[in-house]
Amino acid sequence: MADLGRMTIEELASKVLADEHGDWLREAVTFLADALMEAEVEQACGAGYRERSQERVNVRSGYRARPFKTRVGEIELQIPRLRQASYFAGFLEPRKVSEQALVACVQDAYVNGVSTRKVDRLVEALGLAGISKDHVSRLCRALDERVAAFRNRPLEGAYPYLWLDANVEKVREGGRVQRKALVVAYGVHEKGIREVLGIDVGPAETEAFWREFLRSLVKRGLAGVQLVVSDAHEGLKSAIAQVLGCPWQRCTVHFLREVLGHCPKDAQGLVAAAIRPLFNADSGEEARRLLGETVARLERPLPKVAQMLVDAEDDLLAFYCFPASHRSKLRSTNSLERVNREIGRRTDVVGIFPNDASLIRLAGALLIEQNDDWLVTRRYLSEDSMAELLTARLDGQKETEIQSRKELQAA
Repeated sequence: MADLGRMTIEELASKVLADEHGDWLREAVTFLADALMEAEVEQACGAGYRERSQERVNVRSGYRARPFKTRVGEIELQIPRLRQASYFAGFLEPRKVSEQALVACVQDAYVNGVSTRKVDRLVEALGLAGISKDHVSRLCRALDERVAAFRNRPLEGAYPYLWLDANVEKVREGGRVQRKALVVAYGVHEKGIREVLGIDVGPAETEAFWREFLRSLVKRGLAGVQLVVSDAHEGLKSAIAQVLGCPWQRCTVHFLREVLGHCPKDAQGLVAAAIRPLFNADSGEEARRLLGETVARLERPLPKVAQMLVDAEDDLLAFYCFPASHRSKLRSTNSLERVNREIGRRTDVVGIFPNDASLIRLAGALLIEQNDDWLVTRRYLSEDSMAELLTARLDGQKETEIQSRKELQAA
């Protein structure tokens, strides 16, 4: 008995299975699982098996078999079926795609011998020890196919607004840990619905990489972009001008953080209070007037901050050229912060990715779920306001064409 007391649950189960009581223990687990499912189904039906009741809301429709791995071995469950809707046992929680991708990433690292101590603990906690490379390969292949289909899908219609963002993640390559850029493109469709448009991994946030990424979006059908919102990365800004040729909005939140980094601590509150009204004005003209006044006040005590405002004026106030109902969502990348935090939370679990594919797999699976949520929730921008924006754009194009013809005739 002393020896049994020091055994783990797995060792004790293995010992029981080795003797004549092994089948009985498995049957006991099966009986318990069946009892739990019967109780759940009775509650879902509003009545017991073959029970007549006026409170009944559903009817059984046989059973379906499903294998279930437990610590006493694999058992076969008989899961009840319902005529209306479907039933899934509460103790058989289905994994979301992003959770499958996380498990696949941990498995991939573990099987290929590149896992850290943190990943080893995850393997133990998830019960993934003893997995085979074939199993990992099958799971990764299924996820990769779904993510690839999402990344390469055609983009139909116009996307007036585009947000671009990047996060730095650690990836193993050539036997070393490299810091790589995970870039994501988000857009608002002409119907007012947000979408995840693209995702990729590159060696760094270079102009060449951003240019290639934007060209891949254009090849898939990205069109009608009127404004791009991002942080002030010079390579990204240049790539936007070359590939999309549209106005660029500098994220006002990132700009304010940068400005406050050049201020003494005792002046940061006053500077922030002076700059924030620039982004909440009633019109672009008022915002430019306020900016001029702010520059005049800061020019002597904080000349560097004043010059930063002057240099960034056009990029900071670009969103005022668009409908007033859209402006609060165009002046920064804050609308994507929750998605970015969720990506960061998942990637922090892994720490170091075994390869680029595993990083794209995990982030892509999470973004598929986010994109699905956006498609079924309320529109990000109203369809009427988007229609007005597109109509105004067409009117502007017609005026430009008419003016060009007049210039040609005059010449």
